[in-house]
Amino acid sequence: MEVMELSQLFNGIYAGKKVLLTGHTGFKGTWMAVWLKELDAEVIGYSNSKVSEPCLFDVLKPDVVDINGDVRDLEQLTKVIQTHRPDIIFHMAAQALVQASYHNPVETFNTNITGTINVLEAVRLSGLPISLVNITSDKVYQNNEWVWGYRENDPLGGHDPYSASKAGAEIVINSYRQSFFSAENSTVNVASARAGNVIGGGDWADNRIIPDIMKAIDKGDTVPIRSPKSIRPWQHVLEPLSGYLMLGQKLLENNRFFCQAWNFGPKQDNIKTVEELVIEVRKNWADLDYSIQQSNQFKHEAQLLSLDCSKAIQTLKWQPVWGFSQSIEVTANWYKAYYAASSEIYQHTLENLYKYYTDAKQSKVLWANT
Repeated sequence: MEVMELSQLFNGIYAGKKVLLTGHTGFKGTWMAVWLKELDAEVIGYSNSKVSEPCLFDVLKPDVVDINGDVRDLEQLTKVIQTHRPDIIFHMAAQALVQASYHNPVETFNTNITGTINVLEAVRLSGLPISLVNITSDKVYQNNEWVWGYRENDPLGGHDPYSASKAGAEIVINSYRQSFFSAENSTVNVASARAGNVIGGGDWADNRIIPDIMKAIDKGDTVPIRSPKSIRPWQHVLEPLSGYLMLGQKLLENNRFFCQAWNFGPKQDNIKTVEELVIEVRKNWADLDYSIQQSNQFKHEAQLLSLDCSKAIQTLKWQPVWGFSQSIEVTANWYKAYYAASSEIYQHTLENLYKYYTDAKQSKVLWANT
């Protein structure tokens, strides 16, 4: 695929745009940086740490402005926005792990709530016309273990510090939107996006099932499974990113209707248990072995969680592309390529993106056909 063809996606809105991406060194952030570069955007990354070892950002080395900064530092964040004058911000920086939030609750709340406040405040103080997509989580909802998916207007909540911090961030986002950015002549457009349980190549974070599997395979170990019956809406990382980019397009086009919260989840057949995911991975990696651990030694995690994405599908005209088996196959093959020839992994990553685009175009997905 030619670069020019990719740059024309999303009505070509990102070509030449300045995009500030917080959390650009994270798993989702790195994939987003790669995609934005293929859309011919100028990407300014802002992050204070590498989240894992290996780190996908260090592996791929996308061509972005790489700023070491903390979203808890309002002064530095304000200077970055005033210096680089972004057209749009994708705020992805976060403490993103449930188990880690039990060990470091203060850091989790400060990063996820105060960090979000600082991004919004820095935008407000800048006086610049900026679009802002805040990435939160599917775990923002008060989880009643319902068998049906949560909708954007369901009550927010959170048992664990991570979930509560993300619910708090959503309240902050809505407050700023109504308090400062609601006027008809406002030049700031703010939306939030909720997704979770993303999988894909290059995730090495602790206490996530795909990284746990890949680390164990690399070492020849058995994979410990702590919550085999937990049900999650698994989706490849490119799925929610396509939703974020569609939402960003609408904000950049100054369509203020889209200044609200949006769910981005997978197809119905992607809602599987942890054990079903492990079994599916083993279809693509025969020497995978796993064992079930007692879960009572771990802190609470939701057993059943899914999203109702009807609003995004019907109104934004977004839709997921890959089913469960294909998402797992693409992910497993990425890690195989990495362990076989890591020097060629950037090209393999682009091939994943091109394949996703091709499949989306064949499925007549809106963003891939405009």
